[in-house]
Amino acid sequence: MGQQERHSLNLIGFALPVAAAWMGSAFCAALGLAALALATLGPGEHGTILALKVTARFSFLLFWLAYAAGAMTTLFGPAFEPLKRRGREFGLAFASAHLVHLGLVAWLTYIGHAPARGVFLFFGVAALWTYLLALFSIPRLQKALGSKGWWFLRAVGLNYIAYAFATDFLGYPQFGSFKYLVGYLPFAALSVVGPLLCLAAFVQRAAWLRKTSSRQTG
Repeated sequence: MGQQERHSLNLIGFALPVAAAWMGSAFCAALGLAALALATLGPGEHGTILALKVTARFSFLLFWLAYAAGAMTTLFGPAFEPLKRRGREFGLAFASAHLVHLGLVAWLTYIGHAPARGVFLFFGVAALWTYLLALFSIPRLQKALGSKGWWFLRAVGLNYIAYAFATDFLGYPQFGSFKYLVGYLPFAALSVVGPLLCLAAFVQRAAWLRKTSSRQTG
């Protein structure tokens, strides 16, 4: 076995435990938050809804970092590069933490308080995108998909998930209430800022490519 092959195997062996550590930590944190909410209000409807809200916000923060870190690096420079390098780990941590949230949805359904069919469908599609992206973050599958296919999958999937979160956080009707200011406003703001950052970064990269192309052909 050559030196380059041994180096590649070492990198793979290091990357897997790091990703697993992020996923395990995120899952345990979400599980702890859910347990705290259920212990506070009980395992009935009210306690489960509180646990759903808490775990949704925790998983959203992990998603937001995976979603916006690259755009922040493009717009604001290398200070955000460490976040960008951890984009895959943030994404996998989000997928892992969100398993707790989905488990709570199943529990809420089991105790007789199932969400409406339209809610199941809309957020179910977002969950499918979450685990499809997690699946294709595996290097071998990502390579088989190709760079263009992976870009398309990420663009559609991440933006649909971002839209699903925004629909939830922006849909609360009691603007100005204490509950809104604490439980919704910070997350609603992030759900708007994230897509705006991604759009601005896309425009900046497109302008740079156009400028570079015109210099080469000029």
